[in-house]
Amino acid sequence: MALDPIIFKDYDIRALVPSQLDAAGIKRIAQAMVKLFQPHSVQIGRDMRLTSVELQQALIAGFLESGVNVVDLGLIATDMLYYASGTYPEDLGITISASHNPPEYNGLKIVKKGAIAISGNSGIYQIRGLAVSDQHLGLKGVPPGTLTKRDILAEWVNHALKFIDLTQMKPFKVVIDAGNGMAGYFMPAFEAKLPWRVTRLFYDLDGSFPNHLPSPSEEKNMVPTINAVKGGGADLGMAFDGDGDRVFLVDETGRIVSGTIMTAIIAENLLQKHPHDTVLYNAIIGRVVPEIIKQHQGKAVRVRVGHTLIKEAMRTNNGLFCGEHSGHYYFRDNFFADSAIISALLVLELISQKKVQLSRLVDRYDKYPCSGEINFVVTDKQSVLKQIQAEYQSRTKSIDWLDGISLWFPAWWANIRPSHTEPLLRLNLEADNAKILQTKTEEFIKLIERLGGKRKL
Repeated sequence: MALDPIIFKDYDIRALVPSQLDAAGIKRIAQAMVKLFQPHSVQIGRDMRLTSVELQQALIAGFLESGVNVVDLGLIATDMLYYASGTYPEDLGITISASHNPPEYNGLKIVKKGAIAISGNSGIYQIRGLAVSDQHLGLKGVPPGTLTKRDILAEWVNHALKFIDLTQMKPFKVVIDAGNGMAGYFMPAFEAKLPWRVTRLFYDLDGSFPNHLPSPSEEKNMVPTINAVKGGGADLGMAFDGDGDRVFLVDETGRIVSGTIMTAIIAENLLQKHPHDTVLYNAIIGRVVPEIIKQHQGKAVRVRVGHTLIKEAMRTNNGLFCGEHSGHYYFRDNFFADSAIISALLVLELISQKKVQLSRLVDRYDKYPCSGEINFVVTDKQSVLKQIQAEYQSRTKSIDWLDGISLWFPAWWANIRPSHTEPLLRLNLEADNAKILQTKTEEFIKLIERLGGKRKL
């Protein structure tokens, strides 16, 4: 049995297959989940990765042999897992996926009924403890569970389309790059109901990812979308990640729309429909977002980075919406879960209403130049953060530790936060103009390197 303890992460399980996880190992994980959560029934889907069918079959077998009823969801995007978990009564929902990782990876994302995420603190590390222990987890003498199938694609498409007024949607010319991932499965169903004229890139489901990795947060993977938009005179482009829960947009000039600007656009659209409601944004989203929320009479709440933390904060605040810099966008009416396609639909609805090109909206929100995320390898992360605080605390009274350390000045701000999974500090800086940005970015790079950090290029 291959079951490496390091595959259990803060937010999911991701492994090299078969060296770190194989069919026997995932069956053991099923038994550990039965022991921990004692579910009566579970629903299980998978993505298009080369090992997903084998792993899903083994996972299903592990539950059935433990007396748990299983609903096979077949091929699903991660968005669809959240819909299924929020809609149907099964105790657990699981998808076999490794998101945007290279082909040799696979893993699991797990939620409780109601699309409540299971994270390191709420079950994943307990699953690990049971799965890698010598404890006997198999149940003897229990009748096997039953296996049924459920196809949720059509109803999920209808659910997502309820977020917009289809009658207002313009017949955009759109380039869509599925990256040979799950968007190639679900986008044709949306295209059948939308007035868009779509140029399809890499819709064939292929877990070997022959064209590029389905990781649109890396600019090199956005090149096919950018070239197709500019070469074909499209209104915009979209590139999805492997499991279909993140999307990055490109305007008609070929410019990638940042997570901050996407958040601002979606916040404006939703606050028009839900005035005075609460909108959340994570700790490294740019200043334009709280400005837009305030301008549209919303209540702005800044929260920590990380999907489990955000979903908890969404429920606590009954948040209408939350945006993350990394391309995850969460919606109250989507079971407080994130959705890539709902995000894209809301952006296109707003530019339809305003009768402008996407670049006009991007120009309006692109007020503050930013550094992007700069990573440093750091052994003692907390020590370096405290030394940064000592360096700046006499210069500003505005320092917070919501997520790492954030330093606030009249013309710029910076956040330096530790990675939860690697020996890294991540620097994000935003300023009123490019000159201040360059000066302050160089200042922080030199400081962190002086304190022992090594920039990761």
